[in-house]
Amino acid sequence: MKLRTWIATALLAAPGIALAAEPIEGNWKTASGATAAIAKCGGSFCITLKTGKHAGKRIGKLDGTGADYSGSITDPETDKTYSGSGAVSGNSLRMKGCVLAVLCKSQTWTRL
Repeated sequence: MKLRTWIATALLAAPGIALAAEPIEGNWKTASGATAAIAKCGGSFCITLKTGKHAGKRIGKLDGTGADYSGSITDPETDKTYSGSGAVSGNSLRMKGCVLAVLCKSQTWTRL
């Protein structure tokens, strides 16, 4: 058995060893100052507001890995859903929502 295969097998079989979370997972401070939690939901990542006047509302669902994610984002004020994306860079998450891929708004969230 090759060393690399053995190490991968040993890590998967070892109890108590968790695989690293995706960079987008965690709690983020939004541009409005609310806290949003991003967590796995099925094969995607769901965005749920935890604080503010829309606390408890799911405002997005993104797919992806590493630094880049795409899916849908809902404006909690208007309840309109847009195609969206997120890009993680360190402790910053640049969120972008677009209508017809022409009219876009962006904001940067900060990891808590």
